[in-house]
Amino acid sequence: MKLNPSSTIPLFEQLKEEIKNQIRNGIYTQGQKIPTELELNSVYGISRITIRRAIEDLVKEGILTKKQGKGTFVQEKKLLRKIEHTISFSDACISNNMKPSCYVTKREVLAAHSHEVQNTGLFNDEQAIYIQRIRLADNIPIMCENNYYPYDRYYFLLTEELNGSLYNLLENKYDIQIGTSKNSYIDVVKADSKNSKLLNVPLGEPLFLLCTEMYDTSGKLIHVGRQFIVGSRYRFCYDII
Repeated sequence: MKLNPSSTIPLFEQLKEEIKNQIRNGIYTQGQKIPTELELNSVYGISRITIRRAIEDLVKEGILTKKQGKGTFVQEKKLLRKIEHTISFSDACISNNMKPSCYVTKREVLAAHSHEVQNTGLFNDEQAIYIQRIRLADNIPIMCENNYYPYDRYYFLLTEELNGSLYNLLENKYDIQIGTSKNSYIDVVKADSKNSKLLNVPLGEPLFLLCTEMYDTSGKLIHVGRQFIVGSRYRFCYDII
């Protein structure tokens, strides 16, 4: 597209709208590098000062992001979730106009004396079901979910598909009503080689570590969770009253 220098709309505004349209139409996708100032100058025939102003405005608007020494990239959408709300990942995606999906990477029964079960401190010498899933929003990996369920009550999870909202499955098929979370906290860690591969992020990438215990409405434990979340793709928010 050629910009119109005779228009009453400034050239930098025209370029901004052109870049936005290309993002909306999928020409530039989330996380993709856009052309350099020199390349844009060659395409549109406008000054680099004008191009720079358009790019800087789009960065301020959160549409683009600059990475030192690498260039300018389309900002990846962040999934927003209120800390004080007990909400499934799928519901959080839907509320953010994003499409949720997931796949199971590991599912196994752990012995009561295993290191992982003992570390939870909540299973009272009973077996646990360990399920690891990768949660995606708009096909982008957001979270590596690691949940430990009491075996005696949740043995049926060994044969369920688990490719959607697990909370919806528990409530709608098994009449287990989701209650509240307890002893939850958020930490910041760096992606190790395992999480780097699972979440498709560089080694050492900052991750949120969300640890929580989820209980049903009768006070019985549903699971202990350890979720590794890509910090650049997720945002926790809260209201102060």
